[in-house]
Amino acid sequence: MPDQTAAFTRDDAEVLEQTPAYRGFFGVDVLRLRHRLFAGGWSRPMSRELFRRGEAAGVLLYDPDRDTLVLIEQFRVGALAAGESPWLLEVVAGITDPGEAAEDVVRREAQEEAGCTVLGDLVPISRFLPSPGACSEVISLYCGRVDSRGVGGLHGLAEEQEDIRVLTVPAAEAIAWLDAGRFTNAIALVALGWFARHRDSLRRRWPARA
Repeated sequence: MPDQTAAFTRDDAEVLEQTPAYRGFFGVDVLRLRHRLFAGGWSRPMSRELFRRGEAAGVLLYDPDRDTLVLIEQFRVGALAAGESPWLLEVVAGITDPGEAAEDVVRREAQEEAGCTVLGDLVPISRFLPSPGACSEVISLYCGRVDSRGVGGLHGLAEEQEDIRVLTVPAAEAIAWLDAGRFTNAIALVALGWFARHRDSLRRRWPARA
């Protein structure tokens, strides 16, 4: 059977011109580019707008002793613009600062967004692009062990106008929410889909604490 994996790499695309269109907290560039074609040869030059967002990291917080997930809920302007409810159920996540390791990001954000300390090692889930058609963002996603006793309430940094509600949800209920379509953002969907397949192995990896 022939190999059906993609044969192309970064070297098979060429940026002919790149023009900054906007610079703020994020940036937008206009690229003129071309790329190799599956049928052979090169595409005609094309124009594409690129939303530059950089790297981010997220962590699904799991308490195996109580079989409970720690999730957050907060307002998102993108969902508002899309005509959806702008209050989304999410996992803890944050933008990676220059030179900062993804693992350090999620440990910091777990404290800031959920009041949780990640215990011990992080389990890698995935590294993925949530919207590669127009955005450069790359997400590094993990699962981290926490003690969910006493966790809850409102969190977030006032200087960043964060208003975050923290929820402790039984694992079976969170999986039912996933099946019912209550998670509508990419990071949570990837995290919960992975968790539904690996829940038992996580409990073996993280035995109950005395």
